[in-house]
Amino acid sequence: MHEFPVLEVGGLHIDISTFLAIIVSAIITFVLAKLAVRNLSVENPSKLQNFLEWVVEFVQSTIASTMPLRRIKPFVALGMTLIMFIFISNLLGLPFGIVTETHHVNETLGITKEMLDEHGGHVELAWWKSPTADLNVTAGLAAVVFVLVHFLGLKMNRKHYLKHYFQPYGVFFPLNLIETIAKPVTLALRLYANIFAGEVLISTILMLGAIGTPFMIVWQGFSIFVGAIQAFLFTILTMVYISQAAIHDEHEHAH
Repeated sequence: MHEFPVLEVGGLHIDISTFLAIIVSAIITFVLAKLAVRNLSVENPSKLQNFLEWVVEFVQSTIASTMPLRRIKPFVALGMTLIMFIFISNLLGLPFGIVTETHHVNETLGITKEMLDEHGGHVELAWWKSPTADLNVTAGLAAVVFVLVHFLGLKMNRKHYLKHYFQPYGVFFPLNLIETIAKPVTLALRLYANIFAGEVLISTILMLGAIGTPFMIVWQGFSIFVGAIQAFLFTILTMVYISQAAIHDEHEHAH
C-alpha cells in the first residue's frame, strides 16, 4: 500500500494529497457553477445549462420530499453545493493516481527511517486521492452540517427545536441527545467508509497489472454510481435534519 505525504505545520499534520484534492474539488465546483450561469438563454440553452437545470430540479424535488414546498427556496443553494462538491470529491480519485518513490528520510513529509526499513528501503508516496476518502474531510463536512442544523433550529424554530429533546417524555432527553450526536457521526462514517473502501479496492486491482484492466473498468463504472448515491444520501439527510430542527411541525401547528 502507498503512504500519503504528511506535512506538519504548527503542530498540525496535513495530508498533502487530501489538501490538494480539496482545492481541486472546490475549484471544479465553482467553475461548473459559473459556467452554467454565464450565458443563460431561454431560447437556446447550452447543454451544460440543460444539465444544471436538471440537477437543480432534482435537488428541489429532493428537498421538497423533506419539507413543505413554501420553505425549500432558502435551502436549494445549500443542496446544490453539497451534492456537487461531494459528488466531484467522490470521483476525483478515480481517473488517475500520482505516485512517486523515495529512498531517503524526509521528516518534512513524515518519512522516517523506521518507515523506510519497514518498506524494504523505499516508500511509495501517493499524492492524489478522493478527499472524501479521508475521515477528516467527511467529519469536517458533517461538523458544518451539525452546526448549521442547530443554528437554524434555534434561529427559526426555537420552541419546537428545544421541545423535541424532551419528547415524548422528559426521561427521553438522554436518548434524544445521543441521537443528536450520532447523526453527524453516521454522516461522516458512511461517506468515508464507502469512498475509502472503493479506493482501497482500486489500489488492489492496480497490483494485478494488465490482468486487472477489465476489473478496473467495471469498478470505475460502479464507483461513479456509488459516488452519486453517497452524494445524494449526504444531501438528503442534511435536508431531513434541517427540516426536523428548523421547520415547524405542520400537524402540531394546525392543532
